[in-house]
Amino acid sequence: MRCSAAHFLLMLLLLLAWHPAPAAASRGIAAPLEIVIGDVTHDIESHEVVVELLFLNEGREAETIQLPDLVQADIASARSQSQAWLRRGRDMSSEISVPPGGFGRVEYVMHNPPETDLSNALLTIPAWTQQQVAISQRDGVLAQHALPQEAPQLPAETDDRPTWTMAPPADRNAGNDLLDNLTAYEPIYGIFGPGTNTAAKIQISFQYRLFGSSSAKGQKASWRDGIHFAYTQRMFWDVDAESSPFHNIDFLPELTYVSPSATLGNRISLGGQVGLRHESNGRAGSASRSLNAIYVAPMASMPLGDEYRMVIAPRLSFLVGDKSENPDIMDYRGTTSLFVEIGKDDGLRLSTATRFNFSTGNGALLADLSYPLQNIWPSAPALYLFTQGFTGYGENLLDYDQRATRLRVGFALVR
Repeated sequence: MRCSAAHFLLMLLLLLAWHPAPAAASRGIAAPLEIVIGDVTHDIESHEVVVELLFLNEGREAETIQLPDLVQADIASARSQSQAWLRRGRDMSSEISVPPGGFGRVEYVMHNPPETDLSNALLTIPAWTQQQVAISQRDGVLAQHALPQEAPQLPAETDDRPTWTMAPPADRNAGNDLLDNLTAYEPIYGIFGPGTNTAAKIQISFQYRLFGSSSAKGQKASWRDGIHFAYTQRMFWDVDAESSPFHNIDFLPELTYVSPSATLGNRISLGGQVGLRHESNGRAGSASRSLNAIYVAPMASMPLGDEYRMVIAPRLSFLVGDKSENPDIMDYRGTTSLFVEIGKDDGLRLSTATRFNFSTGNGALLADLSYPLQNIWPSAPALYLFTQGFTGYGENLLDYDQRATRLRVGFALVR
């Protein structure tokens, strides 16, 4: 089947605009907002736990927060670990506006079965904060916070097993640490530029903290917190060819260690990353491409005025393992690279990545320009307008020894 450029852009927009239904608790509350758990009170007589949440706005503009009906909490005691669902208080609106430099107060309520002992228990809301707060007890009915009849509750327990409120059937996060340790890595986008055999380019990328976070477990920071598995996949699609095949797909798994960052007095943040990266295109014979490299990448982030920042990250790579398949590949790709990014967190951003071989004079330049779509159209999907330019050698592994210049536009989920 032949796929035109118009068809590709339509499919791409639909793909990027689609996302699964959100979990009960939104994870989208971001800077300049900070969430603090206040008092957590267990009323023994009414079997309700009332959780006070404070939303602190450190920014210069008022922030409006959409409050989910349900948010998941973790409850830890000496005897058990369990999860529960907090329901927004009956008198609480579904959204609040927090003035600049001020705070907003919200209450969430949990029904606790009578036989469950919450004495000396600690409550955490992982989706919003890692702060642990002790659950205090008091007598007297909190009638103003009574839950509606349809609030989820557990049947009474008759033994010492942990008690929790069941998660909604569509929530796949319950009992999974995946999203707590899964983060963005390289940009995720789909872009198109006509006239070549790699007109369309799609990239997906993520990284996973292999050992989880020590602070989330109430433990001291550990060097293992910085160990990640990362994966990036780049697909180059010849949409104008017969049957619209993929010209090449590059697979890039890697094992990385990201050091803790240190902030200097002038707000400059320093960090670093080392990694072992494999790159291949999964093909056989003369079209096969693969290489393995160890790299070292110091990083620095610095403010530019009040709203913009610049990130600089040079990288030095060393080939390891078998080099016989494509022995001259680094003559074109080089072992030295430099990443530079200038932009605003909620505005325009320019990112550049260069590769260079000082011996051969070969290399490449990749530049991404992005802007939030909702800044132009407030009711649009949460995407970024994305433009990418490339010039030099080795945009994909198959064509590592061919010089190319490309310009593509499209949309990004992560920039």
